[in-house]
Order: sequence, then structure tokens, then C-alpha cells
Amino acid sequence: MALRCALSMLKQDAEGKDCIERIEKRLHALSYHMRSYFWLDFQQLNDIYRYKTEEYSHTAVNKFNVIPDSIPDWIFDFMPTRGGYFIGNVSPARMDFRWFCLGNCIAILSSLATPEQSVAIMDLIEARWDELVGEMPLKIAYPAIEKHEWRIVTGCDPKNTRWSYHNGGSWPVLLWLLTAACIKTGRPQIARQAIDLAETRLLKDGWPEYYDGKLGRFIGKQARKYQTWSIAGYLVAKMMLEDPSHLGMIALEEDKQRKPMIKRSSSWNC
Repeated sequence: MALRCALSMLKQDAEGKDCIERIEKRLHALSYHMRSYFWLDFQQLNDIYRYKTEEYSHTAVNKFNVIPDSIPDWIFDFMPTRGGYFIGNVSPARMDFRWFCLGNCIAILSSLATPEQSVAIMDLIEARWDELVGEMPLKIAYPAIEKHEWRIVTGCDPKNTRWSYHNGGSWPVLLWLLTAACIKTGRPQIARQAIDLAETRLLKDGWPEYYDGKLGRFIGKQARKYQTWSIAGYLVAKMMLEDPSHLGMIALEEDKQRKPMIKRSSSWNC
């Protein structure tokens, strides 16, 4: 998103053209990498499950040597037949399969996600409504990290116990991002349903910063009341539904003209 916004601000002079060329090259490589290696759907999950390990040539299918036994059990039940999302991280030998709401919504708004991937993300949200929305939109991440791992990953912040705060908490501020993504993909009814759900409690509860629990039923243990961004997120969501033309201020369409050929790096050896 930052790179694409930078392109629109740069001048077409000598200095600007050099930056534009560098940004376009980086954009293409980054988009290809994310769309290819961070995307997960039913078919890709099945492929990873069947990966062979210790492949060491440019023909390797398992490029990051992901160990199939490292796939967590929850993902097999979570992944619907229709739908997909960008996972949290890809690193040598393992992947972070968690869902992150913010990243997937921004992927749609920036057109990092292809039109097909954007539709699949919306399909996933609909199919896994109870897990990702529950009783208060929206889960910032799913699922929560449990046992001792949350202390290691989150730096022992006591707010980050399972299903709380950044560890699977529900954040009303994310409503505006979901609404924008829904409008961009032609699915405003999903946003309307989430907003209707939030309206049943936000005002009564004093506009908390976040909610806790697997379904987001409880006001967060250290949630601040009358949180500005909870109120702002709700208002922006409502305004975008009333006038979808506002979407143009925060979303970028896919640039079909800017698709250079993929080139091998200078370090490539056959």
C-alpha cells in the first residue's frame, strides 16, 4: 500500500523516474512472493500436507522445506472448501497459519490480493463467521496462542493471555476495514451484518477498546472505555455503507498496466 501510494506522489522527472523504476521492480517482486507463498486455500493446504522434504534444486516444490508434521491440527477444521487467506508468516521449515484480520483487509484494499483471492477472503469470513466475528467484530487474529507459547511470542504482556488483546481479542475498530473490503468485493451485506451485531453492545458497553473471549463476549480485562478509534471505526463503517464512493479515499484498484515479466536474479545458477 505504501509503495503504491508513493508511486502516485512521485514526479516524472529524472530523480522521480529512478524511484518509480525501483518501486515498480520491488512491487512486482513483493506481490509475486506474497500471492504465491503466503496464500492458503483448501487446495494449497492439501498440497502442503503432501509435501516432500529435503528438496534442494530450482525444481523443488517445497521451496521453504516446510515439514508437513508442523501443520497445526486446527487448520484442517478451520479451512473451508471455498475460501482462503494470507497466512501470518512463512519461514524455513514452518509456517504461521494464523489468520490476521488487518493484513487480509489491507491486502484487499491495496489490491495485493488478486480479485479471485479477495473473493476467497470474503468467502472465508462468511464460512467462519463464528470464529472470526462471533458476538463482537472482529477477531484481530485467529486462533489464540495458548499455554507457554503466548509468553514467548508476545513478550509476556499480561493482556495477551489467550483470547485477549492482541492474542485473539475482538477489536471494534476493525469494522471500518472490514466494511471497506466488503464494499470493494461487492459484499456489503457482510459489513451490514457485522455493524448490526456491534450496535447491540458498543453504546451500552461504553465503546470499549477491545473484547475478550473466544466469541468476544466480555469487555477486555484492561480495555479503555470511550476509545476514540472504536467510535471512529464504527462511524467510518456506517458512512462508507451510506455512501460507497468514499471507498476511493482508502482503496486502490489493481494496476493492470504495471505487470513486468518476472526475471531471475543475477545469483541464479542452473
